[in-house]
Amino acid sequence: MPIYEYICPRCHIRFEQLLPLSRSGEDTDCPACKSRCGRAISKFVSRASSDMSMLDHVPSGGGGSSCGGCTSSNCSTCG
Repeated sequence: MPIYEYICPRCHIRFEQLLPLSRSGEDTDCPACKSRCGRAISKFVSRASSDMSMLDHVPSGGGGSSCGGCTSSNCSTCG
């Protein structure tokens, strides 16, 4: 069964609910204020195992403006 995310239009909390696919389009009640809530758009990240080698080339500090055109795999060479 998939987990769906909801956001309450009244109290603005986000919550999750486990529902069968046959009920995926239904609204549900907010656990806090009992208002009817529609589904929220969920964010997710998917990474294939072949993409894992790219992690060796991601700077741990997030890079900077001087690294925009850098082709080095070692950020200590950026200036």
